[in-house]
Amino acid sequence: MTRLQALDPKEATGRSKELFDGIQAKLGMVPNMMKTMGNSSVVLEGYLNLSELLGKGSLGGKLGELLALTVAEANACNYCLSAHSFIGEKLVGIDTNTLQSAREAINADPKIAAALQFAKSLINKNGRVTAEDVETVKAAGYSDGAVGEIVAHVALNVFTNYFNNTANTDIDFPVVEVATV
Repeated sequence: MTRLQALDPKEATGRSKELFDGIQAKLGMVPNMMKTMGNSSVVLEGYLNLSELLGKGSLGGKLGELLALTVAEANACNYCLSAHSFIGEKLVGIDTNTLQSAREAINADPKIAAALQFAKSLINKNGRVTAEDVETVKAAGYSDGAVGEIVAHVALNVFTNYFNNTANTDIDFPVVEVATV
């Protein structure tokens, strides 16, 4: 049972209504996570703005989705696992084996694997990664700016994981459950 109620877009007013209208126009729906975030328009707008900006970054949509899965598995967020598995497969075109492997920070491409492992290190070490962790991801071919973007992707996904785990958001995607707890 949800612990924070999703706001009905038809009953929303003010800035939340404006944001919902934009989401509806772009996605054809307003996902439950965003409906729930809409109880505070600043929370929803902050999420949307950072998500949009990171989508314009150097890492690309594929790596963004894979990072989201690595972080969601580490934080045991079924909502985010479900959403990013669906988005990764249906909208970004990532095969299911690659999506599944990303949950454990594994990828056949050594550069992508390095980014996923770095993300997992960020989570496991509460952001207190070592100089060696940073050098390893940079040696895989990531610039200082790209490393910063990986950190930002992790932060965004930690936010959504914590939000959805707190809210116990109703999953409105095909359900994927965490393998490790």
